[in-house]
Amino acid sequence: MKLSDLFAESIAPQFKGVINCSQYLTMRDSTLIAIDVMLPAGLAEGARIPVIMIMARYWRSMELRVPDQPNKAWIGPREPIADYLIPRGFGIVVVDGRGTGASSGVSRHPWTPEELADYGEVAAWAAAQEWCNGNIGAVGISYEGSTAQYLLASGVKGVKSAVPMEYEFDVYTDVALPGGIFNQAFINLWSESNKRLDNNLTSSLFPWTARLFVKGVRPVDGDRKLRVLLKQAIYEHQANTDVYEAMRHITCRNDAFGSTGATLDDFSVFTHREAIESSGGAMFVWGSWLDATTADTVIRSFNTLSNPQIGVVGAWKHEMTAHGSPYQKPKGKPNPLQEQQWAAVARFFEQTLKHEQPPQSKTLFYYTLGAEVWKQTDQFPLPNTDMQTWYFQAEQGLAPQSPAVEAGVDRYKVDFDATTGLTNRWHTQMARPLVYPDRSRADECLLTYTSALLERDMEITGYPVATLYVSSSEDDGAFFVYLEDVDEKGAVRYITEGQLRGIHRQLSQESTPYWMGMPYRTFKQADLCPLPRGEMVELTFGLQPTSVLIRRGHRIRVAIAGADKDTFARIPERGTPKLEISRNHQMASCIRLPVVL
Repeated sequence: MKLSDLFAESIAPQFKGVINCSQYLTMRDSTLIAIDVMLPAGLAEGARIPVIMIMARYWRSMELRVPDQPNKAWIGPREPIADYLIPRGFGIVVVDGRGTGASSGVSRHPWTPEELADYGEVAAWAAAQEWCNGNIGAVGISYEGSTAQYLLASGVKGVKSAVPMEYEFDVYTDVALPGGIFNQAFINLWSESNKRLDNNLTSSLFPWTARLFVKGVRPVDGDRKLRVLLKQAIYEHQANTDVYEAMRHITCRNDAFGSTGATLDDFSVFTHREAIESSGGAMFVWGSWLDATTADTVIRSFNTLSNPQIGVVGAWKHEMTAHGSPYQKPKGKPNPLQEQQWAAVARFFEQTLKHEQPPQSKTLFYYTLGAEVWKQTDQFPLPNTDMQTWYFQAEQGLAPQSPAVEAGVDRYKVDFDATTGLTNRWHTQMARPLVYPDRSRADECLLTYTSALLERDMEITGYPVATLYVSSSEDDGAFFVYLEDVDEKGAVRYITEGQLRGIHRQLSQESTPYWMGMPYRTFKQADLCPLPRGEMVELTFGLQPTSVLIRRGHRIRVAIAGADKDTFARIPERGTPKLEISRNHQMASCIRLPVVL
């Protein structure tokens, strides 16, 4: 498969118009699950088509203050991919997850076993309908990307393929506590948004136009007049677990999520590996180098799961509707365009659900920042990669030569006003733009190391790894390392980052639970290791993967911070760490870069 095949012209529409209806399905424990069913208008009697499921946390569809548009799918508050797929011969079933929307029940935590079992029951129901050919696929972004992936683990025979987009593979490292540091801003806002939705109020994350025109979640057809069942469902939602309260008390991977008895691993995709692989279902996994850890998710899925796969790593915001490359105009059109993305999804489902011809191998397509071009590989990390070590030098230099000096340290007092802003890789998951402005001013608050002018172009594709020899005046702290590109005019472009909480410094020799491109630590209670005050220790941790071309005449910069105030929790809560970073012959702090030869 080539990129030209992936984003070729779309399948021609076969139908005009949509027939929408909604109903409750009664689950094994009497919980009522609300679904919308959307079929092509004019479907011939006896015709059978595949069904694509979208399993929603944020309302399957909305009741509007204005009349519904005729011949449009009930699909809000997500991008209208259903209006693209239905005319091309697919049925769509959208589900309100247990304890959300118009469905009854309680959400004890994200992706509970009960919730996932419901999706399997809905899939089995859909496969048995007279208008279904027995084949089921799933698609979704973010939370719904995870539910799409989980459907492959349902054990339902008809589930053949999934398109999970911009989702998390490991809840602890990917969204809740990257590097062991609480992702406070996102978790707080996401929790508050869920509370509003569960009370049938519009979320602050919805565009203002949506908030203006939306009444609430759409009742099912049979409950539209009296709304007795909707009111009962909303009453039951009051028992949903407060996500922020549960998350903010978690330090380690094996800490309990509130009073549920579950850990974050219990609702992470990677723990369902065996069931996903047993399904044999084909996967079309999407992520972005600049959307939280979603690129890492694509690569880990690619290298961990044996399922036939197509992986795509682009450079867009969370909803994939705008470009996010720091080398492009902010908020520009994505590459590929959204309709091209949908066309690729439609062709994937055409092959897997209509022709039953899944991919026979694995292919990864990835976008290289700076060069602004697409490439592909069947192996990642790339085989032609050299891990080059660049060392911190005197006078804040950065060079491939190991420092020869016997003594050399740089001192840095943590600036808790340091920030990567409100449009960074973590905030785009809150329906915000993805924009990294020139960081030259921001870097004045950080400890930086900058190379000489590059004499030739350098492509970095893979996982950078930072090693800091550091002493601190405190027994805990947050350590952030940013990789940046400084151009001829001094403008500083953000490329990627990694972070680590000091008490999680201990590396592990255990087998990893899935393929990792970074040094492994368990983040478990038994491996907690406070920093010895005033003593040098080694901190080695990975940065999020990237693919970037840094041009000749530019400089590479490594910037170090102890805080990102608009995103992560302050560590420690009190006190201001004073750090010393060693850059001498015996303790040579450095960054290892995966340079493509």
